[in-house]
Amino acid sequence: MKRVLVVGGANGIGLSIATEIAMREDSEKIYIVDRAPLNGKYVHPKFETFQFDLTSEDFSFFSRFQDIDALMITAGFGRLALFKDLDEQYIIDTMNVNTVAVMRLIHRFYDKIQGVKDFYCGVMVSIAGFMSSPFFSVYGASKAALKIFIESVNVELEKSGTSNRILNISPGAIKGTSFNQGDTDLSQTSVLAQQIIKHLETKDDLFIPQYDEVFKHVLSRYHADFREEGRHSYEYKLKSGRIK
Repeated sequence: MKRVLVVGGANGIGLSIATEIAMREDSEKIYIVDRAPLNGKYVHPKFETFQFDLTSEDFSFFSRFQDIDALMITAGFGRLALFKDLDEQYIIDTMNVNTVAVMRLIHRFYDKIQGVKDFYCGVMVSIAGFMSSPFFSVYGASKAALKIFIESVNVELEKSGTSNRILNISPGAIKGTSFNQGDTDLSQTSVLAQQIIKHLETKDDLFIPQYDEVFKHVLSRYHADFREEGRHSYEYKLKSGRIK
């Protein structure tokens, strides 16, 4: 990966991935696009930064990135709250940023993804897209849509003859990110960023961090009884201290 576009790369895991790639000798340019500006302490000579709001109707902005050989989409947001406490605009913005914008970006670069040349594409999804997630109903729905979209398109890519795939990265909560009003701490995210890059380069289609340690059992419980696992998730979040 020599020229990489990271959408949502001004903080959190996106910034961590951009930083890890920039430290490689053979990387040339990392374009960072985010609604927020990049904090000056994270500036790198290989970074070129842009500000763009993914709720915009006009995505022609992305036409300038025709030289890339990798696309990493980490933009997205969510907050823990009961559905009754969410306003309608939050629902619209969540689906637009977390889901529709991702589909639009992949559509814009689809010729590269479906091409014969190596192209690396990854999307930060979420384990919430694999199961019911009380207090995360809209966020989980936005990620569940991405999960099915990526799985479906990957079959189309396989049948088209290309070796390129879209990597679904579906972690649980990640320490050291600005998600849910946290602070970016690259020392806490660097290992995960390195793992994501490795899976990108091997053109995997799914990476669930801590799968064997945690989520294999969680998903097994969910498939055995989704209602009971939903109740368990509800109580777990209440006790986590993350509910504001």
